[in-house]
Amino acid sequence: MSVSQNDCKMEGWLYVIRSNRFGLQFSRKRYFILQENYLKCYKTRPISQEEEPLRSANIDSYIRITDNGRESINRKVFFIFTLYNTLKDNDQLKLGASSSEDAGKWIRSLQNAVVKECPNPEKEFMSFSKKNWPPSRFGSSKRADSKRSVGYYPFLQNEAVTSDVIAPSTWKIFGCQNGLRLFKEAEDWDSRGRHWDDHPAIMAVGMVDGTPEAIFRTLMSLGASRSEWDFCFYRGSVVEHLDGHTDILHKKFYSNWLPWGMRRRDLLLRRYWRREEDGTYVILYHSVIHKKCPPQKGYVRACLKSGGYVITPVNQGRESLVKHMLAIDWKFWKVYLRPPSARSVTIRMLERIAALRELFRAKSGNHSSDFSSSGSSVKTMLPQAGMEDIESEDKRHQKFEQNADLKENEAEKTNSGRRSLMSLNDASDEFFDFPDSNEDIDFDFLENGWYPEKSQEQPASHICQHRLSSAAVFVKKLHDLAELPRNLSVAVQKKGYIDFQELPKDENGATSYGNTLPKDSTYSLPCSWATAEPSTFLIRGENYLKDSQKIKAKGSLMQMVGADWLRSDHREDDLGSRPESIIQKYAAQGRPEFFFVINIQVPGATQYTIALYYMLKTPLEETPLLHSFVHGDDAFRNSRFKLIPYISKGSWIVKQSVGKKACLVGQALEIHYFRGKNYLELDIDVGSSTVARGVVSLVLGYLNNLVIEMAFLVQGNNEEELPEILLGTCRLNNLDVSKSVPV
Repeated sequence: MSVSQNDCKMEGWLYVIRSNRFGLQFSRKRYFILQENYLKCYKTRPISQEEEPLRSANIDSYIRITDNGRESINRKVFFIFTLYNTLKDNDQLKLGASSSEDAGKWIRSLQNAVVKECPNPEKEFMSFSKKNWPPSRFGSSKRADSKRSVGYYPFLQNEAVTSDVIAPSTWKIFGCQNGLRLFKEAEDWDSRGRHWDDHPAIMAVGMVDGTPEAIFRTLMSLGASRSEWDFCFYRGSVVEHLDGHTDILHKKFYSNWLPWGMRRRDLLLRRYWRREEDGTYVILYHSVIHKKCPPQKGYVRACLKSGGYVITPVNQGRESLVKHMLAIDWKFWKVYLRPPSARSVTIRMLERIAALRELFRAKSGNHSSDFSSSGSSVKTMLPQAGMEDIESEDKRHQKFEQNADLKENEAEKTNSGRRSLMSLNDASDEFFDFPDSNEDIDFDFLENGWYPEKSQEQPASHICQHRLSSAAVFVKKLHDLAELPRNLSVAVQKKGYIDFQELPKDENGATSYGNTLPKDSTYSLPCSWATAEPSTFLIRGENYLKDSQKIKAKGSLMQMVGADWLRSDHREDDLGSRPESIIQKYAAQGRPEFFFVINIQVPGATQYTIALYYMLKTPLEETPLLHSFVHGDDAFRNSRFKLIPYISKGSWIVKQSVGKKACLVGQALEIHYFRGKNYLELDIDVGSSTVARGVVSLVLGYLNNLVIEMAFLVQGNNEEELPEILLGTCRLNNLDVSKSVPV
């Protein structure tokens, strides 16, 4: 897909993703142009600016964009994102890009358009044919009619640093091998550097002459192309696709690279991935138990405690710095072999980065290789017979697609007057798209797509499984659901798999809101809270607009006075209004203090709530930026409320999943604001983002062994608002889900 982007315009090919009457998805290729805050859709690339679009939509402050991740639809891989209207639950548009990089560019541009368009409560997100725009709307200036937010600034500034936390490195180098630097977590060393943990966390770091996008695709593939670099890998499959960013994998390994006499190993893993705004890819793994993939004969199942890749662009994205980390229990049965052999096997496995480096070095400049010259895609060539089958079937579908386009044009004329986002979808395209003859097919997914692993001798009928009719596939799905075993544990019935770190839950009595989580300033009591040191966090300095420099925070504006750790079967909103809360107790006494409540809501069959209570003793008017935030509209709040996360103690996989970078929470997650006489509560819905759900579900599995630190602030965007000041900080010590209070 070609994509062009400048400061005020974004255009390129995307795919409209829809579902037919059976709930099965299909795609339709369209050319989109985003200019200012207008999104236009064309069937072909327009040859002039005067050409009228099929449909268009206004991107305003009520539009949200979610990253749905990686999906396989009719044998083609898409990176999906969805636009939806917060005023209308059924008004949404699902789009797909051919690469994660392109999807990231579109998401960023759309988010910028949302921020630039000012909110108007009277206005809905309406889309319609340009031919039928009412004259009053077409001729009027929305910017003149719209209502400006308090202190609004129509831009998003990129932060100049990659980390907003001052933290010591947890890694120490211990060697160099095959051009890779080898590191070990510092906490595993003794004073002489001789002590090794039984299953140490080891990381290999190397430079690869390839783009992050190409390396990401190579690492994610489980098909034949993996044999070109992964000397450990024998066979792999996706056991279950959980969402666009998370799936369950089964990997089998050869035994010829293992020590003599060591049996073959396999791993059952939960894989999570995401792409950062700077183009960095993060792929994380940890072992799970799944009902569909029990231990198999001839293999010893190892346990990956923590592992994954971080792929960072360097040299304007032409090269990549790749970090590969593993902390793995190989399940040795001979005790005398365990310590030295475990380390050597782990290091040997990490050397795959050197093989990956040599692969990209050999492929560079070779246009006939599996990698495109731009490095933006990876594909595996089929045998000639396979290509002939595809071409013949493509010809059979050509007439059908032409007829579908004629029906679509008729539907467009009929529906041209619609005034909802749904009209940007193609209403009559209820059929499976076969990939165009000039488009790439991800044959790695065709070989190892969203299907459980079969026996090594698969019948020929398995190849035709993708070509089942819609009704047959639908009936098969119902049959599979009916065949679920009844004797599974509760956790397996809910998720289909169990993380090794999960623990059973106990029942505890509830107390007043604001006091359900105990305070411990000594940091020694498990499942407690305390304030974090403000100087740990970096904030915008007085001259940030000129030099982009951040400074250590010197203090916080508010005092943290309480915390809740709750669980329920539904969302717990507006805790500050409840009579049992400390806020209402202060209000009943007529006291002047103002409260700021941050309510983090974690979705699931059991909903967990972490609520943090901060108190301001001085009048709001003495802090103009906070006063504007409290009295401003939701669009202004969403563009300013910032969180800086930090995992000060915990495993590498959790630290990588959370990061140490400040983020505008309202741009990534839904926040519901509740304003009371003496408080403002921010209810942050983690379930509103696929990426956030994946991070939180991973964090919950390791929660008992984590120390989580956070800082909150309102972003300063002009000289009068700088330097920034923290609203408050917190430190959550080793939270335990079994000690959460039921509501």
